[in-house]
This record gives sequence, structure tokens and C-alpha cells, in this order.
Amino acid sequence: MRPGGTTAQELSFDFQTRNRRPPTDPVNALLSFSYAMLTRAWTVVLSAVGFDPYRGFYHQPRYGRPSLALDLMEPFRPLIADSTVIQVVNNGEVQPGPFERAGGGVALKADGRKALIAAFERRLSHEVTHPLFGYLLSYRRLMEIQARLLGRHLQGELPDYPNFTTR
Repeated sequence: MRPGGTTAQELSFDFQTRNRRPPTDPVNALLSFSYAMLTRAWTVVLSAVGFDPYRGFYHQPRYGRPSLALDLMEPFRPLIADSTVIQVVNNGEVQPGPFERAGGGVALKADGRKALIAAFERRLSHEVTHPLFGYLLSYRRLMEIQARLLGRHLQGELPDYPNFTTR
């Protein structure tokens, strides 16, 4: 038995469905944490290029919610956050061990957070070809380019916002 009465066999990477607030299994805990990191990354990028990340288009405005960051991160969830979670599980970078039951949910311990953060940062450094410009850039730089393209669209310089797609 581990502290709190949880055995190691109880926690596994069996993913059934998405749940949150609190996540009830390790995969959902990883997804929630990676989405929070992606939201933070978008909040920083949007602030850096001059947007108010709390004034969005699709997500309901609410105190403390970075609605524009949530709007712009949607197409990047599978590309950055979901793929990072799949990678850390498949490569064994995170095992079911660095989780604990807390408050009716499952939380990531410090070792698991470290491994997930490192994988997330590697993913942000991964280079892709921008479909509009045709050159290689990291996902981190791509997020900035997309924020700037949104600004140009809102100012009337571009007729449409060129949403990023991988294929």
C-alpha cells in the first residue's frame, strides 16, 4: 500500500473518456496539465504581441479566464498537448507511479510533472513547415506568427485568418 491507501495497480494508463475538474485517472491528469501549459504558452505569446489574452471570440468571458488564449490553442491541442501526452506514455517517460489520489481525483507528483514539462518543451521546439510561408519554424515561433496573423486580419490587412493546419 502507498500513502493514502492506493496500490500501484489501481493507477494505470487505461483511458476511457475525457474527464476533468478533477481528473480521475493518470491520462486525464496528464491531459489537464498539458492543456494548462498550452494555455499559459498562448497567454504569454498573445501578451507579447499586444493582445489582451482575456478578451476572446468563442470562449465565454469570465474573470481570470484567458479566453483568446483558449480560442487560439484549440487547433494546437492535438499537435502539441495531446501528442506530448501520447509520447510520454508510449516512451515510458511517465509511469503510473508518479501519480497520487487527492481530493477525489488524480494528481501528478513532482517527478511526473518534471518529465511532462520537459517533453512539452521539446514539443514546442519541434520544427514544422508553415503552410502559408513555406519555411521551417518551431511550434513556439509558429504560435507567435499565428497571433501576428490574427492581428493583421483584425486590422483589415488580411481578408481571412489563415488558421494553421498540418496537411
